[in-house]
Amino acid sequence: MTGRSIGPFLRAGWGRLSRLPGGSWLFSRLLGIKAPYSATVGAHVRALAPGHCRVTFTERRRVRNHLRSVHAMALANLGELATGLALLNSLPAHTRAILTGYSIDYAKKARGRLTAECRCEVPADNSERTWELHGVITDTAGDVVATVTAHWLLGPEPGTGS
Repeated sequence: MTGRSIGPFLRAGWGRLSRLPGGSWLFSRLLGIKAPYSATVGAHVRALAPGHCRVTFTERRRVRNHLRSVHAMALANLGELATGLALLNSLPAHTRAILTGYSIDYAKKARGRLTAECRCEVPADNSERTWELHGVITDTAGDVVATVTAHWLLGPEPGTGS
């Protein structure tokens, strides 16, 4: 990805792969190679457009806690992935975003297949500013299991100016 802005890079990758059979799965795996920690929950990107992301994962032993539900940090990882992709996929060329704060509120035990979704405003330019995003994580019944808030600092990539 050296020399390529993250927003155009994500849009191009999703645009090429999501149309193919198994392409969203492949995109999710490649994303996990580029961001290894994000891959630890085994999330699958289901929808990605500027200002929108929906990712899912299915509960399994490696993400459970002692209460036989999804671990709090696995939920936080899923929510951060959804909010991050919704924003990063929206960025204009020569723009970077750095996560500066994150909070999550847990509503109920999370079990089974979970979906994290974020919709956000699309940045118009690469001027420096903070951006707050909100996401929601639901279970298969549609019940909210957690809500997330992510704070990002946006600005021009180093060496590009504003």
